[in-house]
Amino acid sequence: MPSDDLPGEVDRHLFAEGRHHRLWELLGGHPDDDGARFAVWAPNARSVSVLGDWNHWNEDPQDALALRPVEDLGIWVGRDDRARAGHAYKYLVEDRSGRRTQRADPVAAAAEVPPATASVLWRSAHRWAGGDDGWRERRAQRNAGRTSIYEVHLGSWRRHPDGRPHGYRELADSLPAWVAGLGFTHVEFLPVATHPFAGSWGYQVTGYYAPDARLGSPDDLRVLVEACHDAGLGVLLDWVPAHFPRDPWALARFDGTALYEHEDPRRGEHPDWGTLVFNHGRREVRNFLVANAAYWLEEFRVDGLRVDAVASMLYRDYSRRPGEWVPNEQGGREDLEAIEFVRELDVVVARDHPGALVVAEESTSWPGVTAPVEHGGLGFGRKWNLGWMHDTLTYFGRDPVHRAHHHHDLTFPMVYAAHERWILPLSHDEVVHGKGSLLRRMPGDDWQRTANLRALLAWQWCHPGRQLLFMGAELAQEREWSHDRELDWWLLERPLHDGVRRLVGDLNHLQSQVPALWEGDDDPATWWWLDADDREQSVFSFARRTDGDPERFAVVVANLTPVPRPGYRLGVPVAGEWEVSLTTDDAVYGGSGHDPSEGPVTAETTTPWQGQPASLLLSLPPLAVVVLEPQAVDRSGVAT
Repeated sequence: MPSDDLPGEVDRHLFAEGRHHRLWELLGGHPDDDGARFAVWAPNARSVSVLGDWNHWNEDPQDALALRPVEDLGIWVGRDDRARAGHAYKYLVEDRSGRRTQRADPVAAAAEVPPATASVLWRSAHRWAGGDDGWRERRAQRNAGRTSIYEVHLGSWRRHPDGRPHGYRELADSLPAWVAGLGFTHVEFLPVATHPFAGSWGYQVTGYYAPDARLGSPDDLRVLVEACHDAGLGVLLDWVPAHFPRDPWALARFDGTALYEHEDPRRGEHPDWGTLVFNHGRREVRNFLVANAAYWLEEFRVDGLRVDAVASMLYRDYSRRPGEWVPNEQGGREDLEAIEFVRELDVVVARDHPGALVVAEESTSWPGVTAPVEHGGLGFGRKWNLGWMHDTLTYFGRDPVHRAHHHHDLTFPMVYAAHERWILPLSHDEVVHGKGSLLRRMPGDDWQRTANLRALLAWQWCHPGRQLLFMGAELAQEREWSHDRELDWWLLERPLHDGVRRLVGDLNHLQSQVPALWEGDDDPATWWWLDADDREQSVFSFARRTDGDPERFAVVVANLTPVPRPGYRLGVPVAGEWEVSLTTDDAVYGGSGHDPSEGPVTAETTTPWQGQPASLLLSLPPLAVVVLEPQAVDRSGVAT
């Protein structure tokens, strides 16, 4: 075998130390003009061969390509001059007992369309506009400012009349314009890595380096990412480094041993999802995952990753009963190896991909998730606030007659709003598994449900923290989301539903023009309650100011009963003229059109109120959120 198929000295050194952060260049199948070279990590295999389209999948040792072991690394390498780009292939792995199985390449750049399971040799022909100039700086700029995220399951956003999903290139023609037109700053894709079962929505990955072929090629996905960037959007990917499925042709017992997973089922099997848990204490496994994060950030130029199921990595007893888990060496429940993996991930991304955003979906009260690693934290850029999501949806799901008894559900998230750098999610998890759509979770008749949904969305946009909204909420989707059908776009023909779309756009545009509604999200000195205790009327009010200009304020007041509140006195930080910047009861959104102010409102110092030096009187509309600002503000740019 030609010597140039062997790893070089630098590759050997980095792989041996578990620090080869461009692992996809060392391992996998790599076609060129004269064939293809292959390299796979299988340290406990007796032999490894490659077979594929070029040899008609013949397992005969005389015809399949036998790979050569690089003993000290556990890597097998070789070259076949018959292989070409576009050919499907697998590794034929023989374990120590002599059992042979055909395996997909763990580092393949492409894969067949499910239910087919082979890897595919791929050479990218995509040329990024602008080449390599400035794209990292632009990524950092996209992530540095306001963040409002539209979460998308690509396979069910739009579909053809025959039921086929729109592919990456078709989505590139429509999705970025829709998301940018609504004023979002980022779009987040549910996992796009190869997954055999569509019903997993991408969260049970078998090909970590290969985009889902159902929607097109890797270059087609690059076209979609570039179209999003051209529309001014950042792109986030959901990423799943906690666990993987048991499919016998993928990672499970890859070389006949527990290679990627733990051998002990008390650590290696996930009881909730029926999957296998990555062995984060093994340096080659950590390398595989950290390099995979770098792969998406580098090769697809995405702007960040949302890391799924972080809590399941942090705790050895996660979803396990006594006797079903193994304590760490200190006798505790924390998974010290997974913690070190998470920290390594965030350190490497911050060092090699500055400005990239790494978000934790972490459901517990683990301290310092977004604190820097050097200060003892985990190092994530932001964390999903699942407590806010649960409490807020629970409150809005109650009949207004009972809300006075659950006032704390909305006030409690403010208590810990400065503990982490939060994202406030109304995600896909909240509109599946019998929960119903957001609209259907609201109480009342059709008008009241829509009014409640409008108030919920405005509350989310005005609350400290960044926003994430799953697709379909902007349509006031009535049916629960299904991955097997597209959104109910025809709902936009109905005024109440189109009004919700208008509101989402106006909330984003209002936020972009009122820095007080987002600049101080992580600084408790920039927001405070005006009245958190008006439980009898179910009215909440708070104020926000900007970091850069402490004289610029926004005041938010929510009346969450179907009863108007005329003559409601509200304390404000400064005297003078105030105006209503947005009310969710506006007729353009499908509301009653109740005017909270009937023109400019004058705040006077003659009646200090709610701890503020001035106050004004409002007529609060029913089931509505009202946003006010001091002085006149030009709203000509607000989308409708």
